[in-house]
Amino acid sequence: MRETPWAEPPQPRPHRAFAHTTGALGSGTPHRSDGRPPHTPRGARQPGPGDRPGTTPPVPGLSAVFWAIVVLSVATWQVLVGGPLARLDERLSRALVDTVPRGLSEAASDLGNMTVALPVLAAAMAYAVRRGRRLAALYAGLAMAAVPLLVIPLKEWTARPGPLEPWAHGYYPSGHTATALVAYFGAAFLVSRRLVPVAAVLTAVTGTGLVLRGFHWPLDVLASLCLGVLILRVSSTWQRSTGSTSRSSG
Repeated sequence: MRETPWAEPPQPRPHRAFAHTTGALGSGTPHRSDGRPPHTPRGARQPGPGDRPGTTPPVPGLSAVFWAIVVLSVATWQVLVGGPLARLDERLSRALVDTVPRGLSEAASDLGNMTVALPVLAAAMAYAVRRGRRLAALYAGLAMAAVPLLVIPLKEWTARPGPLEPWAHGYYPSGHTATALVAYFGAAFLVSRRLVPVAAVLTAVTGTGLVLRGFHWPLDVLASLCLGVLILRVSSTWQRSTGSTSRSSG
């Protein structure tokens, strides 16, 4: 009688067996050892660029906000009491005024006019609305509306005279500087974060022109920069919290 050979048991295939182990390379589980996110709707997703819908704009960090509060508080205190920092500020201003042609400094300071800065922000808001970022456009407009609501009471409270007009009061802080910062940075956040350096240059040129022309003391401009940083921070925080609430409700 012819003997039939024993059938060999199936040998395990290491590459197939380990392929379904949790966390192994090529497994279908969310915990992948190769570091790549799973291809599922619930998988981790990297945030897109700031100029795409659904993203939040870059904003000052908490350290920048802290120092903005400190600098604004110290500058306001010195202006109110006429302290050494305010006196140094006045000497510095007198040394800088009219060191460049007035036509150049006036053109630079005009960048903070409402008639110049607001149309730029309005155009960026319209662009954001067309891209479906209505909430971002709304908060950019609210941030701009907050500028006079904060600047005017500070002007009335401090009643600081101007460099070239000592009989006039209400120069601290600079409304033109705050307008330029909130408008140009707000427009950059709405359109593309690549425009943030452009917004920084426009704001710096505005503040420099105001000081060189003698429209404001340097401390006026510095305080407005700090105030603008706080406005942008609060606006962005509210935008993120409202956006998170809307997504949770959805």
